[in-house]
Amino acid sequence: MDLSISTKQSIEVSNAIKGKEVQKAKEILQKIINKKKVVPFKRFRGGVGHRKGKYGPGRYPIKACTQILQIVKAAEANAKFKGLSQEKICIKEIIPNKASRPMHFGRQRGRKMKRTHIKVVIEEQEKKKEKATKEKKEDKK
Repeated sequence: MDLSISTKQSIEVSNAIKGKEVQKAKEILQKIINKKKVVPFKRFRGGVGHRKGKYGPGRYPIKACTQILQIVKAAEANAKFKGLSQEKICIKEIIPNKASRPMHFGRQRGRKMKRTHIKVVIEEQEKKKEKATKEKKEDKK
């Protein structure tokens, strides 16, 4: 899906929520939209100012977060439709890629729009305690 968001900002947001449970990822994105939490910029940090606390360079990419939040909600609805339990699902991978960059119409000749493709993979994950107890039981046998 072509989203009109910055690829660089979407990479940083994706790194912030990758591997998290879906409910926690949605809370993080909502906090970023409300400017309660900062997205730490680790890769594309040229000219990015520092934030208070332990974050270092960071920003509040509101437009990118709202678009990614919609995609995460859609992926959660797809997982629910397929029968996965809502408490155990987590974001296995979220991959933003550059999309085609069409030209602006009108007088802004020579200017290209920002477009990004985002792929989200959600999987059902066992709790860490359950996983550890299963491994111990298998080791005893």
